[in-house]
Amino acid sequence: MQTESTRRRLRELILDGHYPPGARLGEVEVAGTLGVSRTPVREAFRALTADGLLAASGRGLRVVRLDAAELAQVYRVRAALEALTAELAAERQRAGRLAPAELADLAALADRTHRATADGELTEGVRLNRAFHRRIAELAANPVALHALDRLWDQIQVSTLRSLRAPARTGLVDAQHRTLLDAITAGAPETAAAAARRHVLDTCAADDSNDSDSDSSDNDA
Repeated sequence: MQTESTRRRLRELILDGHYPPGARLGEVEVAGTLGVSRTPVREAFRALTADGLLAASGRGLRVVRLDAAELAQVYRVRAALEALTAELAAERQRAGRLAPAELADLAALADRTHRATADGELTEGVRLNRAFHRRIAELAANPVALHALDRLWDQIQVSTLRSLRAPARTGLVDAQHRTLLDAITAGAPETAAAAARRHVLDTCAADDSNDSDSDSSDNDA
């Protein structure tokens, strides 16, 4: 129980940016931060390394930081998986296997995501945006895809958090979410898959641009 709790708490610290991309982690320091012994920290390190959030660095570990090429690869896999989960969710809707309340909850998540990002609540916007996409994967009822997406989302979130800024494409993101939601609600698998794939690849292009701008700003400082 303590090992799982330690893994979960350390993962949250990494995703929140307490330990930024590239940061080296030591058992003693993390154990002190979490108020636990080194044994559950060691197990948490192993689990998070297997999940792709930590990577070997010399004799220690560091928080993963994907470069532009690696991030593009992860996004392409995410695009394929989210196209699949959107397609499956739409198929389940067409077959009458999704409850109206489930679709209403998804629409509410889209509303909350848009409000948070439009109001400049960027950290909350990231959390809600991820919850919106994850909910689609849950509605797809494919646990293998959901697990794989969780790992990819973790890597993307950690690698792009440092360039988080007020979005220049809030309206487009919301419109794409609505298109995806409408396709699932209409029970149109092919349309839903295409909308999901396009949305993820557009996000990849935007994040790549933000990261380049951030690097340029860092160099100018």
